[in-house]
Amino acid sequence: MPHQPFLAPSSAGKSMSPIDRSVLELCQCHGISRRRFLEFCTAVTATLALPSGYAQVVATALSQKKKPVLVWLEFQDCAGNTESMLRTSHPTVEDLVLESFSWEYHETIMAAYGKAAESALERVVREEKGKYIVVVEGAIPTADGGVYCTIGGRTALDIAQEVCGSAAAIIAVGACAWDGGLVRSGPNPTGALGLQGAVPGLNVVNLPGCPHNSANTAAVLVHYLTFGQMPALDPLNRPLFAYGDIIHDQCERRAHYDAGRFVEEWDDEGARKGWCLYKMGCKGPEANYNCPTVQWNGSTSWPVKAGHGCIACASPRFWDTKSPFYERLPHPAGFGVDVTVSEIGWTVVGAVAVATAAHGITSIVRDRRSSEPTANQASEKTGSKEQQSREQR
Repeated sequence: MPHQPFLAPSSAGKSMSPIDRSVLELCQCHGISRRRFLEFCTAVTATLALPSGYAQVVATALSQKKKPVLVWLEFQDCAGNTESMLRTSHPTVEDLVLESFSWEYHETIMAAYGKAAESALERVVREEKGKYIVVVEGAIPTADGGVYCTIGGRTALDIAQEVCGSAAAIIAVGACAWDGGLVRSGPNPTGALGLQGAVPGLNVVNLPGCPHNSANTAAVLVHYLTFGQMPALDPLNRPLFAYGDIIHDQCERRAHYDAGRFVEEWDDEGARKGWCLYKMGCKGPEANYNCPTVQWNGSTSWPVKAGHGCIACASPRFWDTKSPFYERLPHPAGFGVDVTVSEIGWTVVGAVAVATAAHGITSIVRDRRSSEPTANQASEKTGSKEQQSREQR
């Protein structure tokens, strides 16, 4: 994982590996206080969209020992998702959540190689059947029998079918493992597919993105450790806590969009003032991800905050459907299909505001008029009162 296994003497005088200790014990060994540990439990509870009271439940679960075995498979990929996980300058609780698992196989970071490495994977499938977790990175080629990606003389398709078919839980990280990503984009000579497309019938949790955000991966694993099951998913098998909201609705530049303040050229006054990047091709209104809230690099920033538009990297087939990435979306969200991006600005915003206000006034008048009696109703009501008065006399 991001850091070398930390071996420390146990109370019995014997060395303990990270997998023999709870996440809390690992935190203490790395100098992370219990207070920081509890802050993480609270934060991950919020990330998972759970009630605040579950923070203690999460803390209790992460204080337990004996974590599941985990294997990480890499197929047609650039290793970007592995790099996203590894690029930390200091140990965080998220790192230690991942480190606390028994990592038996990961091509990029494992010490073993060749037959020794493949033997480790075979042992997990044989001895931990139905109990281990699989993380898959990269697309799986299916053309010509899958020969375009082989590991140890076996195709990626064959390995995925065997290893994933015997797992307790499966997580596909990154766009390529989800739906083929860049590798599947046209003309796709290798017949690349995502995990679910290449091996139908698997119960997979998808964490798309290019790359995935390791904070979300840690949150999914924490949920599994705490409740013994994966979090609630959307129809695309993406966790709702991470992909349930539109980026446009979470963006810190949204107020500029609503006010009609847009960057027109790179490094213009609007760009320097942090105005909306919609006209520069930002795909935020058509993308679902929690980048604006979880962010990257230790929760310090994310692409739009740094000045680059969203490319919708967690959207289906985004390399084909969202490119060219600097081309504007055809119709701005919230302005109707008759308004184009080139027309958007103060004039349109003002017109929409006036139209909205007029609609509101019209609705109020309509509501009031509908509540007032008509002439016939008033006449009938008056006649009814006179009849009642005569009857009383």
